[in-house]
Amino acid sequence: SLITGLRGFYLIEDMDEWIIQIWNETIKTGDDVYFLGDFAFGKPDEIKKYRAQLKGKIHLILGNHDYRNHINKLSQLFSSINDLLTIKYNHKKIILCHYAMRVWDSSHFNSYHLYAHSHGNLEGQGKSFDIGWDRFHRPVSIDEALEIFETLPDNINFIH
Repeated sequence: SLITGLRGFYLIEDMDEWIIQIWNETIKTGDDVYFLGDFAFGKPDEIKKYRAQLKGKIHLILGNHDYRNHINKLSQLFSSINDLLTIKYNHKKIILCHYAMRVWDSSHFNSYHLYAHSHGNLEGQGKSFDIGWDRFHRPVSIDEALEIFETLPDNINFIH
């Protein structure tokens, strides 16, 4: 497939093993993980199979390959399921969505935005960036994300 080729794999099974290994080396059992979409391309059997192998409490933010009718039947596998989620961490508001946005909730107050749909090919704008697998090739901690945000310019609609 296109994605396996982009990630340097011929077989999807080899790519999946690599992702699971890195995930489980990075994530602890009790960690909260915000997964920004396209979990196993929405196939119910694949969702069950991969979820059983991954550590952490996964909060799924739905992507374009996550089909709600499948996901709803498997909701017990995830700690939460949302189209978009706002979290607060260290007094910072962070908007989580599969898709990149030009403006988002409280962006005029310099809030942060994470997305993943673009496979590392879409440059962020202001305090936003692509946190998807194809950019970092591993899960990224919230503290590391905050460090990256601090290096980014203010949002275009930031009210000083």
